[in-house]
Amino acid sequence: MSKEAQTDYKIHELLSKRWSPRAFDERPVEKDKILRMMEAARWSPSSSNQQPWNFVIGEKGNESWDKIFDCLIEFNQKWAKFAPLLILSVGRHNMISKDNENRYYKYDVGQSVAHMTFQATEDGLFVHQMAGFDKKKARMTFDIPDDYDALSVVAVGYIGRPEILHPRMQKSEIAGRERKSLKEFLFSGKFGETSNLIDHE
Repeated sequence: MSKEAQTDYKIHELLSKRWSPRAFDERPVEKDKILRMMEAARWSPSSSNQQPWNFVIGEKGNESWDKIFDCLIEFNQKWAKFAPLLILSVGRHNMISKDNENRYYKYDVGQSVAHMTFQATEDGLFVHQMAGFDKKKARMTFDIPDDYDALSVVAVGYIGRPEILHPRMQKSEIAGRERKSLKEFLFSGKFGETSNLIDHE
């Protein structure tokens, strides 16, 4: 199934191919591909090189997968049950050498997941990020320390058939990808004023 983005400007193929499905094939993700994803995350930039990201990986059939799955809200459980890999992202909100708050840790963890996502895409995998999970339950389940926060759950796997999904989810699975136009978010001069980089028609 192809949902490659339509764009007026040539961008990297991985960026145009990336999308977030809910239908996953249950075939396992190979160990080397998992480790390449983590290596990509490892080389992500971060404020003051704090590298505040941590990940709990669950492969379907093991205890970690079950624990992460149990933290998901019911809607996400309806489709994530097919994903062979579930990853809990965790961020450290204090600086390493002192108790000062790292105000940018969520941004940096997000960047690391983005790096992970594009490496996964390079390897023929698909990624769907979720905020719909019980963060308090995740903290208790995985004994997450007080200076760390559970931030997201990431489902990873090979693309599956839309027919395996609940009917209400199938429509978005086959719909085209939609994005704002550049002029809607690229500004110059002041907020809301379309950049002069964009042709005005």
